[in-house]
Amino acid sequence: MTHRPLIAVPARFAASTSALRYAAEVSARALVEAVWRAGGEPVTLHPHAPGGTADPAEVAGRLSRFDGLLLPGGGDLAPHRYGAAGTHAAVYDVDDEQDAFDLELARQALAGRVPLLAVCRGLQVVNTVLGGTLHQDMGGPGREHRHVRHPVRPAPGSLLAGITGGGEVTVSCYHHQHVDLPGEGLSVTARAADGTVEAVELPGHDGWFAAVQWHPEDTAHEDRAQQRLFDALVRAARGAA
Repeated sequence: MTHRPLIAVPARFAASTSALRYAAEVSARALVEAVWRAGGEPVTLHPHAPGGTADPAEVAGRLSRFDGLLLPGGGDLAPHRYGAAGTHAAVYDVDDEQDAFDLELARQALAGRVPLLAVCRGLQVVNTVLGGTLHQDMGGPGREHRHVRHPVRPAPGSLLAGITGGGEVTVSCYHHQHVDLPGEGLSVTARAADGTVEAVELPGHDGWFAAVQWHPEDTAHEDRAQQRLFDALVRAARGAA
């Protein structure tokens, strides 16, 4: 049997789950199934950052066991993480331990050239690590991208265009925040019709990296363009194994 590359997926804290009765750590089933379909072994990673501070050496050591990293969606980053002076009333589900762990994971993955796919919050985490900023809220109902599907056209010649096939793709979104100032070295490779940044890349980066603001796992089971994002991550991880 062919070895499945190990893909780390940091868990998300949940206040409650029906099956487990108490607070839990979870991963979206659609997300891990997309990794599995791609030939990877998704492994949930416990976020450990006591007091909202992650130990870089510890995180690097834990990540070294894996062949790739998938940073998933989730609640909002604390605005102070990207230098905001205040907090918008719409910001929700902030967790200092989650933030610190995700940020350090992204930092270590980029530094160690670990293949990395970042989804929704994951894109925002990478943008923050690289010194970028976020719009804390898109303006409420009618302007946010919650339960919305819309077209995007990846920039010609981009990694994203090569993965998805180069033409227009329909994406499934669930977010109320988006990139304001892109982080150092990031190139915007897709936008929504309203100008919202929907994908970024790191031209010249030695490792494999792709980040999308939408949720490819929502439709990957029926849309080959979305599944190819997970296929590309696992292919890069197989090469790094």
